[in-house]
This record gives sequence, C-alpha cells and structure tokens, in this order.
Amino acid sequence: MRVLLKYNAQSKTFLLVTALACSSALAQNASRPDLEGIWTNASLTNLQRPQGVDSLIVSPEEARVIAAATPIAGIEGGLDEGDGVNNTPEAGADDFGVRAYNNFWVDPGSNLAVVKGQYRTSYIVDPENGRVPRLENPQYDFERASFGNRYATGIADYSGPEAFPNAERCLLGFGNKAGPGMMGALYNNTYQFVQTDDYVMILVEMVHDARIIPIYDSPEEAAANRRPLVLKQWFGDSVGWYENNELVVETVNIHPQQMSQSSLPITKEGRITERFSRYADNEIFYQFTVEDSNIYHQPWTAELSFYATDGLLYEYACHEGNYSMPGSLAGARRLEWEAELQ
Repeated sequence: MRVLLKYNAQSKTFLLVTALACSSALAQNASRPDLEGIWTNASLTNLQRPQGVDSLIVSPEEARVIAAATPIAGIEGGLDEGDGVNNTPEAGADDFGVRAYNNFWVDPGSNLAVVKGQYRTSYIVDPENGRVPRLENPQYDFERASFGNRYATGIADYSGPEAFPNAERCLLGFGNKAGPGMMGALYNNTYQFVQTDDYVMILVEMVHDARIIPIYDSPEEAAANRRPLVLKQWFGDSVGWYENNELVVETVNIHPQQMSQSSLPITKEGRITERFSRYADNEIFYQFTVEDSNIYHQPWTAELSFYATDGLLYEYACHEGNYSMPGSLAGARRLEWEAELQ
C-alpha cells in the first residue's frame, strides 16, 4: 500500500491518499489503457532530424545506414573498447569528458526508433522538417546553462557543487530522461509504469527519478486541482486524465533549474502535454506537444514508442559512485592553493 499526498484546490490542503500499487486496484474501463509493466525507449534517434535527412520515415536499409553514422556521446563512430582505459586524453583535449566511458558502459540502442512499425529519423513530427521551431530571440524567465565546452575540454567552473550539471549532481537524469517529454539517452533507458485508480507512477531507471501523477475525471477537474505556483517541482506540476483510450498528462510550472538545462524548456507560461496509448501488446505509443510562445514560434510535437522488455529495472547508484565530483573539486582547490603560494 502507498501513502501519497494529493492537492485539493478547493480547500487548499494536501490530502493523504492510500492506493494499492497493483493492477488489481484498477477498475476495468474501456477508455483507460493498461500501461503497467517494464518498458524501454532505447534508440539512436534524436529529438531533431539530422542535417541532410529529409524524410521522417525511412526503410530498414536506410535506417541502418543512418544509425551507423549517428554519433554516440558526440563521438563519430561511437565509443571503442579502449576509450577511457588506456588512452585518457590530455587536459583541454577534445572529448575530454565522455572519454571516461568505453562502450561497455553505454546502451543507447542499436538502431533508429521504431514507431508503429516505422523507422523514424527524428522524434519531432511537427513541424515537418523535424527541427525545434525556436524563436531567434527567445524570452526565458530563467538563466540557460550550457556545459558543452566543459564536456569537450574539461575546462569550466569548479567553484562548488552548484556549478556542476544537474545530472552530475545526481539530482536528475540527463537527456530529459524523466520528462516531461521522456526520451532515451546514453544508457539506463528502462521505465516502470504503475497505475492505480488515483495515480500513475513512472519510475525511471536513471537516477531512480519517479513521476507521481494524480489522475482526475476530466481536464477541468485536473486544472482546478493544480498545486500552488510557489511549488516549483522537479518534473513540474503534472495532472492527468483519461480520454479516448489515452492517458493525457499536462505539465506546467517546472523547476527553473531543470528548465535551465533542458532540451525542451518552457517558461512559466508554457505547458507540455503528453499522451500515452497502447498500440500493441508490446508497444506504448507516446506523444508530447510543447507550447510556449516565449520560446517557440509554434507548438511542436514529438512521437516515440516504449517497448516491453524482459530486462530488469536496476537500482541506479549515482552519488555512491560519483568519484569524479570530489576529485574535480579537490583538484580545483589544489590549483587555488598552489596559486596562492606563488
């Protein structure tokens, strides 16, 4: 049995709700898809379509060619067995950060994403060019953070833990893994979906992120029970309902620190709407639409599928093995100390 908090907007209070975390707790309803199980969205498809690729849907042969040319962790041809073992790059060298891995540690998938039997070259389906329709001068209400140079060269701000990316601090998974707008990344692309009458829980293997989404009878009831705006949570304020055999989840008010490093950021005026439906016994069709006129010149939509897997959902021990953070900070303090001695 689970004990959860559910916000009641009418009384402006949080209610304790108990729910059985098993499928038998669900009332049978033809309009509610069964999403429970262990799923994966691993693939080599990216959010945006590669330059020079015009078509969203390609043949299996074309998919293999595109997949073979897809960089992994920004490295053409992917990672080798020896990477990060015997050929550690010099300080300031290109690919400084990702060379801590070799291909034993990564599992991004081996081909492009398959959605309803079709190989896809991008998650984005609208606009048709498969690219994010970002404004030339977007108006963010948070400070955007970029760590690209840090990963490429190892040169960055090491003043304290707060200068590190969220993923390196083990606060969130990287690659927008938990969403809203859930996409695969370099590894740990496994999810567990649990449904009760009152909640849907999505447990993400990476960083054991968990989205707990309250379910209401209608969009109107869901909107009336949003949390206070002052509560800016990781993954945002998500509410859900069922319609036309789909789970619909609408999210607003995502924590600014998460949005500052997200590949699909929204401001406090934006929203992300996700739709989950059961396309086949082994496939969940997943669609999300991003709307924010402060950042994008039109709403845009992406699609991918989750596939049933016999694999296990493993515990993600993040800080337990996060030796690089104290090492980096200790190295920076040593350099500061040496500078003071000169």
